[in-house]
Amino acid sequence: MVIRGDGVAAYCCAYLLGKAGLEVRLEPVDRPRLPAIMLSDHALALIRDIFDRPDLFREAHRILKRMVAWGPDSTPLALDHSAVVVSEEQLLGELRPGVALQESDVDKSGWTVFASRPLPALAEEHPFGSRMASATTVSLQDGSMTATCWIESLENGWLFLIPNAPESAWLLAVGSSPDALLDESRVIREQIKQAHAGNARAFPAYPRIVAPLCGDRWLACGTAAMAFDPLCGDGTAHAVREAILASAVIRAVSGDGPHDSILAHYEARLTAGFRRHLELCREFYTSGGGPWWRRELELIQQGMAWCDNRLSLHGEFRYQLRDFELHALR
Repeated sequence: MVIRGDGVAAYCCAYLLGKAGLEVRLEPVDRPRLPAIMLSDHALALIRDIFDRPDLFREAHRILKRMVAWGPDSTPLALDHSAVVVSEEQLLGELRPGVALQESDVDKSGWTVFASRPLPALAEEHPFGSRMASATTVSLQDGSMTATCWIESLENGWLFLIPNAPESAWLLAVGSSPDALLDESRVIREQIKQAHAGNARAFPAYPRIVAPLCGDRWLACGTAAMAFDPLCGDGTAHAVREAILASAVIRAVSGDGPHDSILAHYEARLTAGFRRHLELCREFYTSGGGPWWRRELELIQQGMAWCDNRLSLHGEFRYQLRDFELHALR
């Protein structure tokens, strides 16, 4: 079994397959790591359960409140929140020792899990948006606000401020540059003492999915399969759930389960999850206001129609995931 990639989906998949007795070999991919990941309690519970690490990140920096200013001239709304903030390198460093890997380069199963690019030539990416994002570090005005994250919509995009240490935070700017959006900002700008724009890194922030998601002795998982808008989804939790299903699918097929039927279930489940994400995005982008928001909303709606068409080919779900195992529905 070969897993290409070394992110959270790859590690979770490798751990579950190794625990089931399959030999796993990871092929790392050289890529920049995310400076900060906000793990919801749900995502953290999933990872703790999989790796049997009940104390994982007990002492990590916590976010307890979310301040949201959404829509033109909106007043910030305080909402309860519960998450921890860690770097991607911290997360992977904690998971890496638990992954048992085969020493031989000989792969007996012939299966490949693509948890990172490049993908097989047959897999085509379908993007449903055009928005780009950049991440930069900033200094905070008030060191007492480090347990609060901030989200603000603007005419040409939105800002997300995530404190990750006393008086320090990670600023995500989507739709335009951090400087341009901060110039528009009424709320988040007041929380920042200094922005370190020189270390900003740009990356896509629009939803996208590949099709097909699996084929003859291969499947895509994690960010190689789907990518989410950071506004409307816990990407880490999605990646972990995909890894759970991917490992269950491979075990079921390896156990002489009906190959085509099980792979079709994997494709349908991931597509349905992607559609749910787009539906949540639609709610936020409908209320954003302005030409930029309307353009992105139109692409989101195109994505929902694309998913509906794909799902119409699959019919009812024929399997259910229980306790990390795939069971046929009667």
